[in-house]
Amino acid sequence: MEWQSIPELVRRAAERYPDTEAVVEGRTRISYGELGARVERSAAACVANGIEPGDRVAIWAPNTLDWIVAALGAVSAGAVLVPLNTRFKGTEAADVLRRSGARLLFVTGTFLGTSYVASLRRAVVRGPGLPQLEQVVVLSDDAPADYRTWKDFLASGDGVGEAQVRARAGAVEGSWPSDIVYTSGTTGRPKGAVITHTQTLRAYEVWSDLAGLRQGDRYLIVNPFFHTFGYKAGVIACLMRGATMIPQPVFNVGTALANIAAERVSVLPGPPTLHQSLLDHPARDAHDLSALRLVVTGAAVVPLRLVERLRGELGVETVLTAYGLSEASGIVTMCRRGDDPSVIASTSGRAIPGTEVRVEAPPGEPGEVLVRGFNVMRGYYEDAAATAEVLTEDGWLRTGDVGVLDRDGHLRITDRIKDMFVVGGFNAYPAEIEQTLGLHPGVADVAVIGVADARLGEVGKAYVVRRPGAVLTGDDLIAWARREMANYKVPRVVEFVGELPRNASGKVVKGELRGG
Repeated sequence: MEWQSIPELVRRAAERYPDTEAVVEGRTRISYGELGARVERSAAACVANGIEPGDRVAIWAPNTLDWIVAALGAVSAGAVLVPLNTRFKGTEAADVLRRSGARLLFVTGTFLGTSYVASLRRAVVRGPGLPQLEQVVVLSDDAPADYRTWKDFLASGDGVGEAQVRARAGAVEGSWPSDIVYTSGTTGRPKGAVITHTQTLRAYEVWSDLAGLRQGDRYLIVNPFFHTFGYKAGVIACLMRGATMIPQPVFNVGTALANIAAERVSVLPGPPTLHQSLLDHPARDAHDLSALRLVVTGAAVVPLRLVERLRGELGVETVLTAYGLSEASGIVTMCRRGDDPSVIASTSGRAIPGTEVRVEAPPGEPGEVLVRGFNVMRGYYEDAAATAEVLTEDGWLRTGDVGVLDRDGHLRITDRIKDMFVVGGFNAYPAEIEQTLGLHPGVADVAVIGVADARLGEVGKAYVVRRPGAVLTGDDLIAWARREMANYKVPRVVEFVGELPRNASGKVVKGELRGG
């Protein structure tokens, strides 16, 4: 492998593609040479502010150039990146900041009408505090008195010499953790998957090879950077190949169409709902989408018709499907270019090189999917018990997903042991949602399942038992939930029931709810 660490990847990209456009954000266009310089300045500021190798640095912001520079700067200073979901509310973000022990946080100002700074402040006042969080840097031109602006933060590193920054970046070893991606589990408690530099680089070199990403590609990154797929199949892969990154902070079909046409976008990964909405947009024909040549999708069932339409109506040369999870560096299986369209539509491909996939069932029968290989996480951060539940002694990761493996090694995901469902590309975990809904004073008992939705693929449906005397309505509970949890987790439907179906051990029988 060419690169031993992410800092080395950034430096080599700046040297190899100095004049190639690296990032396009509105009127701002910077080359790889300029991106390298900005990342070094960001790393210098981290060093100046006492960030040491191994320290956790969090980022809570949408897809922007500043996210890329702040994140890569922290990692170049030897820090471990902790990306926070932009859909989190303040209490959810504070919980991850507390448990990761983050010393520094980069946060957006206002996004989607919400002040993240105010949201965080409220959570800290109401909660147990964040004693390890020493600094908050707001990625804008104004910040409260006790926080810093991005401009001031960068300026604070001006006294750190280039040699010192490069020495720090050069000392980063491949075996060191590069990031901790927090993913909720069935217990409802987010768990941080620890992934190293070497794992990240090897996984996304494989991804880039299989996808056929190349220099000159122009990549619209709609997948959120806080997600492995947005950051690694996006930013990291582009750095490897010298492709141009065009970050889009919010998925809006009209904006995406305009970007694809104006920027001659050639690469567009994302969930099936994204591609479906592009195809069905009434103004699609008014935009020149002819540069689009590569689509990678997954995270849900992909209709064969979608694959056919992308190829036939848009002339997309390569459409691939893949399957991954944060605990396996975001990639487990992937289709290959040249696979039959029916294979691409009905499966998530086969194991990537250097890994093994097996299903605990005979060929053609559903069972739990297990994966072993270089891509499997070191473990959950400071959670040995949770790690022991999913990692076997001989190195197999229990994914919690149910799948079928055919005789050619193609994997089809059929269900989720963890009851997880996917809302427009975001993983929603019923146990976590149920825990929050259970805090409402009018709720005595609750169970959440995923139900089909034409636009988002799946959404949550809550079965609720009211407390005696409560006059709670479905609209009341949904409105309350919107204030307490990320929007994709909020149930879209509430059905009140006298009691929930339970088995002999007291567990809710969700199969009965789904049958209803």
